[in-house]
Amino acid sequence: MTASAKAGSTSALAPFRVRAFRFQWPADLAASWAMEMEMLILGWYVLVETRSVLMLTVFASLQYVGTLLSPMFGVMGDRIGHRIVLCAMRGLYATLASVLMVAAFMDAVTPTLVLMTTAVLGLVKPSDIGMRTALVGETVPPAHLMPAMSIQRTTQDSARIAGALTGAGLVAMLGMSWAYVFVVIFYGISLLLSTRVIESRSASHKAAVQQATPWRDLKEGMSYVWRAPHLRATMFFAFLLNLTAFPLFTGLMPYVAKEVYGASQTTLGTMVAAGAGGALIGSIIMSRFGGSFAPARAMLVFGAAWLGMLLLFAQTHSPAEGIPLLFIAGIMQTMGLIPISTLLLRTSDERYRGRIMGIRMLAIYGNLPGLLLAGQLIAHFGYSTMATAYSLFGLLTTALIAWCWRSHLWQSSSEANRR
Repeated sequence: MTASAKAGSTSALAPFRVRAFRFQWPADLAASWAMEMEMLILGWYVLVETRSVLMLTVFASLQYVGTLLSPMFGVMGDRIGHRIVLCAMRGLYATLASVLMVAAFMDAVTPTLVLMTTAVLGLVKPSDIGMRTALVGETVPPAHLMPAMSIQRTTQDSARIAGALTGAGLVAMLGMSWAYVFVVIFYGISLLLSTRVIESRSASHKAAVQQATPWRDLKEGMSYVWRAPHLRATMFFAFLLNLTAFPLFTGLMPYVAKEVYGASQTTLGTMVAAGAGGALIGSIIMSRFGGSFAPARAMLVFGAAWLGMLLLFAQTHSPAEGIPLLFIAGIMQTMGLIPISTLLLRTSDERYRGRIMGIRMLAIYGNLPGLLLAGQLIAHFGYSTMATAYSLFGLLTTALIAWCWRSHLWQSSSEANRR
């Protein structure tokens, strides 16, 4: 192995030298696995019990009802610590999963109960990624943020593989009740490991937090993002991806498997795992070579490539056609999303990290109108037409964002493209 190769390998694993990251990564992994298993189990349950794509989109949308609260979670993280907030959130996940587990053993699960618990979970869940990302920014040195974000992303990508295959398999073999036992166990492991993460904060940061009020903190965070053109443009782009790409890549997969392909829950698990497998490969690529990419350019190019793959996927009529495209789309997805988090953390003041990531999570709100509108469009025009329209709109708007903010997002000398 050459000297440069050794350096690259060392850099890719450098975040694990940080003790806090060594605890946070498996904690986030367990939480992500539990979430993916749970959402797959419940999504299939709602579709089968109600036989309605509208109810499926309502279920998927409820997971994002708390997106507007994300900035306040960021404020709380900046004030009392991101670890404390993250532990409280994961305690709630375990509690709600336990409720559904008990109901399943008592044969008392109904679509209404599922939607109610999903709505409560949806108040908190959108902020989870923002809090874990802010905590990484708090504990990992700036020079290692790109590999750290890439490794961090593997928790979600591997969870979509394991959660999809394991969730579908456990329900098929053991039933919903025993499948939920594993969900509760994973949430419990995540909570336990999260308590072991230790974050460090500067004295000036603590003093500033003590002197400010939460609402002033939130206002300052919003103003900070708005005054920085590259941050503002990145937020717009993240919203666009959540509005157009994510509904096609995640929320509507049960509908595609059952209604478009006429396939079973096992095929759904394979489809989700294919997309997640590609995303995992993308994370590995970015952990090894991400430092050579200009962040802003990378998010635009790979984000557009993700939309392009989804455009092709919309034209498929069988799993044999769709699964390879989902795999490639997964690679493009991760290679487009990781630079977003890296850019936001690397180019912002450490005092605002929690708030910035909370504001970043507001972009997830695009899932809500995206999913609800998709349900209506599918009912009137069919899935293929809806997905094609979403992909084309996303591609055109990406080009518009790149043009309007070209001096901040495309020029190699811009702050957003700093390596």
